[in-house]
Amino acid sequence: MTAAEAIFAGYVQTLGRGPGRSRALTRAEAEDAMRLLLEGSVDPRQVGAFLMLLRYRGEDPGEIAGLVTAARARARLTGLDVALDWPSYGAGKSRGAPWFLLAALTLGQAGHRVLMHGSNDHATGMSVAGGLRALGLHQAGSAAEARDGLDTRGFAYVPVATLCPAFAELLGLRRLFGLRSPINTAARLLNPADAPAGVDGVFHPPYIETHLACAELLGRQSLLVLKGGGGEAERNPAKPVTAHLWLRGEGRATLELPALCAPDPGPEPDFAAIWRGAARHQAIEARITGTIALGLQAMGRGGDATAQTLWERRSPDC
Repeated sequence: MTAAEAIFAGYVQTLGRGPGRSRALTRAEAEDAMRLLLEGSVDPRQVGAFLMLLRYRGEDPGEIAGLVTAARARARLTGLDVALDWPSYGAGKSRGAPWFLLAALTLGQAGHRVLMHGSNDHATGMSVAGGLRALGLHQAGSAAEARDGLDTRGFAYVPVATLCPAFAELLGLRRLFGLRSPINTAARLLNPADAPAGVDGVFHPPYIETHLACAELLGRQSLLVLKGGGGEAERNPAKPVTAHLWLRGEGRATLELPALCAPDPGPEPDFAAIWRGAARHQAIEARITGTIALGLQAMGRGGDATAQTLWERRSPDC
């Protein structure tokens, strides 16, 4: 056993001692454990045991904050002047097209620089990368390409595999486990470009509390969290939605957002046609404008009325 494996074994032991003896890792312990994971210093069997013990015990904000801190040390992008962080790691089985992508592009055109990062490897439907291709765009393969996208259209999408390949490999273990792990939560909280605001979707409501608590521990300035379609930051326009906002210096607030339209169970329209205005669809456009409003509210820049104006003024030649 190497020295790193021996240290990591201690973390596994702390988590797995059994009822009445195990405990959550401290933030410092979790940060060190993630550092060892990303360095590739531990045995693969230890990796699986560690991640599943974290899952089995339940997500602890201090642990997640430690995981995020270590991952950010490797995934950080500097000097991009991003206004809004937008993670996209949804894996919902009912996902269709990434309509939230059109919301992010609209915000970018309006002067709010948006950095989207993520992985849709476990999702059904159209991925973010696929949505970009449908619009004649592409994902950023480097920090330089991300900067170019932000400077050109106010938007860039960077896959997590580009930000930190080792972190992406940990996310990919979901295939072997058949289960998500706390790495999925840490990914959503990476905020690699230090944006002052973020908008984040979760699949299960209990994760909302973890995200808000981590935002506080990590010193985030503003984070809006909601239960979104397929775990993405996307508003369902057919029903009232509760969004949760963390603001540094002010604490938490709850936003009760109204329904915007009646349900439409029909097939989804063409993704690119909606963006270019060649097709119209009330429910889909309400989904997009409602999602634009989420980003605006996270940044303190308006709500539904402003979102509608920005959508109407978008340029399809992005």
